[in-house]
Amino acid sequence: MIVPRRHRTLFDPFMSDPFDGFFSNMSAPQATPNLMRTDIKETETGFDIVIDLPGFNKENVAAELKEGVLKVSAKTSTETEEAEGTYLRRERFTGQCSRQFYVGDDIEEADVKAKFDNGTLQIFVPKKVEQPKLEEPRTINIEG
Repeated sequence: MIVPRRHRTLFDPFMSDPFDGFFSNMSAPQATPNLMRTDIKETETGFDIVIDLPGFNKENVAAELKEGVLKVSAKTSTETEEAEGTYLRRERFTGQCSRQFYVGDDIEEADVKAKFDNGTLQIFVPKKVEQPKLEEPRTINIEG
């Protein structure tokens, strides 16, 4: 039986740089990473970040904000079972992955809202709008 192989080893899709060759040839279609596919949409009030995390549990997903950088990380593992037979191919991911996004130094943890549902992490990061400074009325002394 012949099993088709696209990569040199089974782990190449997980170990390679997802942006490898992205800037060298923009006209050719590029392979997208299977883990943590992310969409970022700007709205009037902020940014909606949607990250696909299929196969991950909510307990194994973490988001942290430090020095203006939002870091999203996820980890998963599979239980090894003693079974008869030999695997010809295993495509279940075991390990951890993370992405980082610069959101600005003025964003605080309380401002960021996150929701995990059906393998999709949705994060809302508001835009910080500078509040106009109220000028104090200045009186001018009138002599005479």
